[in-house]
Amino acid sequence: MGHVIALCGGVGGAKLEFGLSRVLPAADLTIVVNTGDDFEHLGLAIAPDLDTVTYTLAGLADRERGWGLADETWSFMAALTRLGLEDWYLLGDHDLATHVERTRRLAAGETLSAVATDLAARLRVTHALTPMSDQPVRTWVDTDAGPLAFQPYFVRERCAPVARGVRFEGAAGARPSPAFAAALARPDLDAIVICPSNPYLSIDPILAIPKVRAAIEAAAAAVVAVSPIVGGQAIKGPAAKLMRELGHAPSVSAVADHYRGLIDGLVIDTVDAADAAALRKTGLAAHVTGTVMRGDDDRIALAVETLAFAARLGGGRTRRLG
Repeated sequence: MGHVIALCGGVGGAKLEFGLSRVLPAADLTIVVNTGDDFEHLGLAIAPDLDTVTYTLAGLADRERGWGLADETWSFMAALTRLGLEDWYLLGDHDLATHVERTRRLAAGETLSAVATDLAARLRVTHALTPMSDQPVRTWVDTDAGPLAFQPYFVRERCAPVARGVRFEGAAGARPSPAFAAALARPDLDAIVICPSNPYLSIDPILAIPKVRAAIEAAAAAVVAVSPIVGGQAIKGPAAKLMRELGHAPSVSAVADHYRGLIDGLVIDTVDAADAAALRKTGLAAHVTGTVMRGDDDRIALAVETLAFAARLGGGRTRRLG
């Protein structure tokens, strides 16, 4: 296989990215991370998905929580609470170093891409990891309680308000990061993998950047997605709840419909094997395998299965155009 682009958000996407990074040489993989979740908090530039993916690839992530650093301490948060300050967003003592350094360098004029690449290299991540854009794109959720920026909705309110819609401020004026744009233009691009991240909150912000969706649709590469829905439920996060509130029954068919015209194939879990035939009748290729990643062996196995599926599909543009 030639080059592979993988699009992802945080925890679920990071797990598959780990598997892909163990299967593919560093030169053959570009990891593109959602930055719609980024925000400024306590004067710090926070990039949750970038950090989750970086820590996961570096082998430093907290396996229990799925985010943050292993063996973290929380003295800073305790001090915030003692002072009666905002303590709804957890910032670990060791994690703070990443945020402080990112904030310092962005304020000095560096791009988010440059900072992310350097921080990943310092943690010995060898695969190319890039934000979706160097321009700010911010996810907002319109709810029955009013519009909420993503982190207050997701963390402070714990996704309790009923969602009415999702929008991406700044997307219209954003551009793909240089590494993302370069990867999309590679003549040896063979596969684009959409990781099992939330389609609405993690992947749609990437696709909202002008020309990105069109470039993927036009790519000769096979485009495959891994469903984040298993047995009608999300493995982690609010995907199933959000889908119901936006009028879609959480299912692999709903995921397929969401990506219709963009992907050539969908990887679904064995729990949903009975849905494979219906997906194929719509013209979409379907591959059934275990998609729940409980450990490193599962992550690597799913990466192998997903890449093999993409390789079998071959060139994608002709098939997508019928």
